[in-house]
Amino acid sequence: MIDKVLGTINDFMYTYLLIFLLAGAGVYFTVRTRFVQLRRIGDVPAILKEKSQNEQGEKSVSSFQALMISTASRVGTGNIAGIATALAAGGPGAVFWMWLMAVIGGASAFVESTLAQIYKVKDGSSFRGGPSYYIEQALHSRKWGVVFSLTLIACFAYGFNGLQAYNISSALPYYIQNYSNTVWPAVVGGILAGLTALVIFGGVHRIGFITSVIVPVMALGYIAIGFYMALKNFSQLPSVFMMILKNAFNVDAIAGGFAGSAVVLGIKRGLFSNEAGMGSAPNASASAQVSHPAKQGLVQVLSVFIDTLVICSTTAVILLVSGVQGGKGVLDGIPFVQAAFQTGMGEWGIHFITVAIFFFAFSSLIGNYYYAESNIRFIRNSKIVVNIFRFTCLGAIFLGAQADFSTVWNLADILMGCMAMINIVAIVFLSDTAVKTLEDYEHQRMQGKDPVFHSKDVGIEHTDCWK
Repeated sequence: MIDKVLGTINDFMYTYLLIFLLAGAGVYFTVRTRFVQLRRIGDVPAILKEKSQNEQGEKSVSSFQALMISTASRVGTGNIAGIATALAAGGPGAVFWMWLMAVIGGASAFVESTLAQIYKVKDGSSFRGGPSYYIEQALHSRKWGVVFSLTLIACFAYGFNGLQAYNISSALPYYIQNYSNTVWPAVVGGILAGLTALVIFGGVHRIGFITSVIVPVMALGYIAIGFYMALKNFSQLPSVFMMILKNAFNVDAIAGGFAGSAVVLGIKRGLFSNEAGMGSAPNASASAQVSHPAKQGLVQVLSVFIDTLVICSTTAVILLVSGVQGGKGVLDGIPFVQAAFQTGMGEWGIHFITVAIFFFAFSSLIGNYYYAESNIRFIRNSKIVVNIFRFTCLGAIFLGAQADFSTVWNLADILMGCMAMINIVAIVFLSDTAVKTLEDYEHQRMQGKDPVFHSKDVGIEHTDCWK
C-alpha cells in the first residue's frame, strides 16, 4: 500500500510538474547567461589550480575540494544503478534525455552555486551556505529557508543515504544465497554506518580530504573499464548511439505511457545523478574560498558534465554493448549491471562492479551527509542537535541496507522533487543577481584581471563575506 501511494505521487510529480519546471528553468538560465555552461567551461582548469586560505592564512576548503564534495554526492550509485533502472524501465532513449538535461542543467548549476557563494556565511574558519541561506538573505524568508532545509535533510540524510546503502547491499545476493532472508543485510548496514561515523565526526576538512582522494580514483578506474569495453565492442558503438536516438523520440512508446517513457525516466534519473537545479551542490559550493562567486559556479558546471556526460554515459555504453536485456522487475538496478559486466569481462567483472559500487556509494554517503549537516546548522547551530542528527543519519544507513527496491527509489525521487521545486523557484527570482555577478566576472576577465568580487560594485546587499 505504501509503495503504491509513493509510486502514484512520484509519477504525478515528474509527469506534470518537474519535467516542465526543470527544462524550463534550464532553458531560461541558458538564454540569460548566453550559454555560460559552454562559453566559459574553459576557465575551470585554472580555477581549480588556485590555492585557498582564509584571512588568517589558514588552509580552508579549496575550489577543488568543494568540487570533489559535490561530485562525491553526484557521482554515486545513481551513475550505475540509476542508469540501469532508467534503461530497464524506459529503454535506451532515456540516455539521450539525460544528456540533454545535463547540458541545459549546467546553466542551472552555475546560477545556484554562484548564489550560494554570494550569500554564504562565516562559520569559524569555514563557510556555510546554500539555498536556505540565499532564500533567507536575498528573498527575506527564513520560513521558506527552513522548509527547504527540512526537505534537503529528509532527502539526503534519510532518502538518498538509505538508497545508497541499499544499492551496496543489493550487490551482494550474487555472493550469498537467499541474501535478503539472512542476517547479512543488517551486518552490511552496521559496517557502512560505522565507516561513515569515522568520517562525519571528523568535520568538513576530513570530508573534503576523503572525497578529494576517493572520487578521482574511483571515477577514473570506472571510466577506464568502460573505455576498455567500448573498444572491445567498437563495431557495435554506431548502432548503440542510433538506438539511443531512435528510442528517444519513439512517439508510440511515449503516447503509451508518458510516466514510464524514456523522456520522464531520463530526466528523473538524470536529476538524481547530476542534481543540477536541485539545490544540493550549492551547499558544497558555499564552503569554498574563492576570489569571485562566478568561479565556483563554473566549477559546478564541470561537476554536472563529469557526472552525466562522462560517467553516466560510461554505464550506458557498458550496458548496451553487453547485449544483456534488462527489464523492470526482471533484471534491474545493480544485478543488471553485474550481468553486463560478467558478459563483457567474465567473472572478475562482477567482483569489480561490486567494489566500485561500494566506493561510489560510500563517497556519496559522505557528500550527502555534509549537505544535510549544513542545513541542520542553518535551522539550529547546536553541537548537541548536530550530534543527535549524526546518529539518526547512521540509523538511516543501517536500515537502508535492509530496505525494498521500489520503496527506496520512490521515496528518494519524491523528496528530490520537493527540494528541486523550492530551489528552482528561488533561483528564478534571484537570476538577476547571478547574471550581474557573471557580467562582473567577465568584465574583469576582459580587462586581463583575475576577477575579485566586491558586492557593492555589483549593487548586491545582505552579503556577509563580500563587503
